[in-house]
Amino acid sequence: MRITVVEDDDRVARGLVTVLTQAGFDVHRVATAADAVRAEPADVVLVDLGLPDGDGLDVIRQLRDQPETAVIAVTARSEEHERVRGLRTGADDYIVKPFGVPELLARIDAVLRRTRAARAQTHPDQPLELAGMRIDPGTREVTVHDARVVLTRKEFELLVLLARRAPNVVSRDVILDQIWGVSWEASTRTLDTHIAALRGKLGPGVPIRTIRGVGYRLLAERVADQPELIG
Repeated sequence: MRITVVEDDDRVARGLVTVLTQAGFDVHRVATAADAVRAEPADVVLVDLGLPDGDGLDVIRQLRDQPETAVIAVTARSEEHERVRGLRTGADDYIVKPFGVPELLARIDAVLRRTRAARAQTHPDQPLELAGMRIDPGTREVTVHDARVVLTRKEFELLVLLARRAPNVVSRDVILDQIWGVSWEASTRTLDTHIAALRGKLGPGVPIRTIRGVGYRLLAERVADQPELIG
């Protein structure tokens, strides 16, 4: 997933690029409105409204010609009428500085769900290849070293989410929200069951790691089979 950060404050931009890269996104930063409208298409654009060469609202208006791109206004303007202006201009969401990383990631995940259909029509998902696997979102087929693995719908969606963020950690809350549309604690048992099923079907060479108290991560490289210990 590609994210463009439109932010003229170098300190803020560095922070955003760092946390989004750690979350597994392909992140690019521009500092002006002119560069924002010339940038390569992205899945999500975070637009600061106070840009040095123009109002970020003008950038949002131009980005509305790209229905597959989700736009989040990121600004210090907290007044209700400013939020209303941003949303009516075409922003998919509006987040006020300062904000926490979990909130930002949750909002990005939410707008990505809303634009999923438009992205699929514009550029169908390409197969993912990592950890000895090939995952084809178009045909919903998974192979491990050319051997087909049959997954349920939820198992497949869970694997794709982990693969797209690999090798970064995906939190339990994000997984439950994106795959099941829920976040309550009782649903974590369902997630644990699906992770166990995935591990069993993919085999020990496909490394899905548990990060205790946080979530799960899929390593990009296959783990070699471990020799048996004798004695």
